[in-house]
Amino acid sequence: MAGGADSDPDGMITAINVTPLVDIILVLLIIFMLTANIIMSPAIEVELPQASTGEGTEPTTLALTLTKEGKLYLNGQETDEPRLIAYIPEVVAADPKVQAIIAADKEVSHGAVIHLIDVIRQKGIFKFALNIDPAPVVIDTK
Repeated sequence: MAGGADSDPDGMITAINVTPLVDIILVLLIIFMLTANIIMSPAIEVELPQASTGEGTEPTTLALTLTKEGKLYLNGQETDEPRLIAYIPEVVAADPKVQAIIAADKEVSHGAVIHLIDVIRQKGIFKFALNIDPAPVVIDTK
């Protein structure tokens, strides 16, 4: 009998059958495991240069990423320079003190990073930060 009751319908339930509960939990676990890969946003592969003197940055609405393949990403979405130029005035109009965070792969040329900085400065964003990978601080004890 379900619930561990005797044939007496008015009797007390003295045991609980947990098998259906375990079945439901396992099915939910499988569903979560399968959907986790779909929900997780794909990351942009960038190997940042290391620096031991990096500081924290303010939250921003303009995150730019340059990959070693030469692709440009705006807030995690692939874009190109004309679309970036069209998007920046909207951001500046919403927040004149917006800060751009630039993450560039360490294999990207210095000229490409400078060009990107020049583009955002021409469109009115004067505060920017360069994203780095923090390096361990080495202290000379001589």
